[in-house]
Amino acid sequence: MKRTYSRYTLEAIGLLAAMIQLERKNRKMTGAELAERAGISRSMLQRIEKADPKCELGVVFEIAALLGIPLFNSSTDGHTLSIHRRQAEERLSLLPLRVRKPNRETFDDF
Repeated sequence: MKRTYSRYTLEAIGLLAAMIQLERKNRKMTGAELAERAGISRSMLQRIEKADPKCELGVVFEIAALLGIPLFNSSTDGHTLSIHRRQAEERLSLLPLRVRKPNRETFDDF
């Protein structure tokens, strides 16, 4: 079964891939150097830079972090990300653990 992706998702992946490739080249790093530093194969880095949506999210984020590419419209400061993560976890703690659809339709036609 072939997985399909929305246009927005493909554009976002393409943008991040281009930013990674641009920053790597600005730093005058070869693909082999960056791949070694990240602990991945050179072919995996090539797939990331070609915007392959099947690459692991953690690996892509690690490459972005190694190159200093800011994610989530935030600074690369880990403290700022920790604050945002803690706030999201606090908000999640106020919500129910499971989401359930109503079992029956309410009859409100009087």
